Amino acid sequence: MDIKALEAFSAVMQAGSITAAGRLLARSQPVMTRLIQELETEVGYPLFVRNGPRLAPTEQGFLLYDEVERALSSLKQLDAQAAEIARGRSKTLRVAATPALSANLLPQALRTVDAGDIAGNIYLHSYPAECVAHAVLTGNAQLGVTSLPVEHDALRVHWAGQAACVVVLPEADPLSRLDVVPLQALARRRLVTMSNPYRLRRQIDAALAPAAVLETNSSINALTCVGAGLGVCVMEPLTARSIPLAGTVVKPLDTLIPFRFGVISAQSALLSPALERLVRTVRAVAEQLLPDFADIPPDAAV
Repeated sequence: MDIKALEAFSAVMQAGSITAAGRLLARSQPVMTRLIQELETEVGYPLFVRNGPRLAPTEQGFLLYDEVERALSSLKQLDAQAAEIARGRSKTLRVAATPALSANLLPQALRTVDAGDIAGNIYLHSYPAECVAHAVLTGNAQLGVTSLPVEHDALRVHWAGQAACVVVLPEADPLSRLDVVPLQALARRRLVTMSNPYRLRRQIDAALAPAAVLETNSSINALTCVGAGLGVCVMEPLTARSIPLAGTVVKPLDTLIPFRFGVISAQSALLSPALERLVRTVRAVAEQLLPDFADIPPDAAV
């Protein structure tokens, strides 16, 4: 596929029209139209439904867009790495992490490591756990910092740890006056919870049957919903303790719901000494941030 056509497709998806996308890329409308038509001919299906000057993506267009964005991102990283090598600075660090682990844990770890280990460009991208694994497997990230489990023969789990989930309450909630909140006391409240049913959400559902739920795909959304008085939230401790929100209180639970996470890399990749040091540093910082942090065997994180 032609790279210019992929860039044109991406720009139209973001801008919503051929004209606006052409302005983004400094290309004329006829050129943009031709590139989109060539790409549609190449893939064999329409990418947009035309409605006057505006375009609505087809279902196939949405599906292709995710792959195109990943491919373009990889090409941009390749271009940046080539430029770094040309300037004699080849140390580029690419890390993929879940939002909960990239918000505080990773910045603290990067601040702690020796400056010479991260002297070049740093690419830190947040993804759902499944996409973190994909980024590592495809070489778009050298390291992944992710919730567990991640089971794949081509992935290496360098270390795994766990810490207890906490509950985030509105400041005015009577439960906020307790030192430890009984899990079953939350059964009478609306629970603000994460969308992914196969990770932490599965453990919460197994431990608690709330009266109602408010479902979101973002920890930040969950915190702001609690702050607005829309419910209570059982969540992993890193986000809850590292991003304090006015009007909320974080409390421990009387029941252990473990949040398990670790650092992964491709099984076939040979990590540099600098990357090995970063792997150890992330674990050390996790231990500092989480008083109840405990190591667990990587194969036990299920």
